[in-house]
Formats: sequence, structure tokens, C-alpha cells
Amino acid sequence: MYKTPSNLSEAVRAKVARTLNERLADGLDLHSHIKVAHWNIRGPQFPALHPLFEQFAIQLAVHNDAIAERAVTLGGHAIGTARQVAKGSRLPEYPAETTRDLEHVKALAERIDTYLQGVRESRGLAEQEGDVGTFDLLSAVLNEFEKNNWFLRATLA
Repeated sequence: MYKTPSNLSEAVRAKVARTLNERLADGLDLHSHIKVAHWNIRGPQFPALHPLFEQFAIQLAVHNDAIAERAVTLGGHAIGTARQVAKGSRLPEYPAETTRDLEHVKALAERIDTYLQGVRESRGLAEQEGDVGTFDLLSAVLNEFEKNNWFLRATLA
């Protein structure tokens, strides 16, 4: 950990940076899952879902960048190479042979559920440790991706 302008203790900053890197691993993995769905989708819902998946990927990329930068701002390092992500992500592997539109919707919704569970845990830690900046950042992620997941779940209803 290096010195930062944060008023949080080094121990708290280290703990929060660690949980942010866990969310970064999940987020980068989820981004790749969304792109796989975007590239491989087929079926009657293609015209609506193809651009929706791209929109989700763009939104998630912005959040991933903010999460990585917050970890660094707190004095940590951003951990996000492909090998590091593969080792650290809590998401199950994406089903490689999926092509049908609603199969992709279901697979992504399940993975977003896992991602959101981790974001909630990290936000709870930030709140417990008094890190308002991280709490706010993760609240924004939750707000956007809960809505995105609702879009997917509504498609399956």
C-alpha cells in the first residue's frame, strides 16, 4: 500500500482494495461473458438482444474501470490480467456452445446474479469500514446492473 490522500487507515484501505479487486475479477469475467453472448446470439430476439448485450458490456467496462481506479486511489493495485481474472472470478464458466437467444439471456442473468451478490458484499464492507466513496461507487453499479438483470429476467417471464 502506498500513501494516498484518503483519511482511511492503511488496514481499511488494504481490505477495501482487496474486495475491489475481487469485484474487478468478477466484472472483467462478466464482461467477457456478455461479449460472447453478443457475438454468438441467434434467434427471434436477436434484433433486440444483440444491441442490449453491447450496451451492458459498455456499461460494465465503465464500472470495471472505476472499480480498478478506486483500488489504486486507496493505495492498492488493480489486478486484472486474463490469468488473474480466471483465477479470481466467482462466476461459473460461460456455456461455450450456447447460441439460442433465450439461453443466452438465462446464462447472463445467472452470472449477473453472482456478480451482484459480490458487489453487495463489497458495498457492505465499504459501509462497515466507513468508506463512503467506495460505497457510492458500488451503489451505482448495483443500481445499473440490477436494472439490467431485471431486463433479462423480464425477457424470460
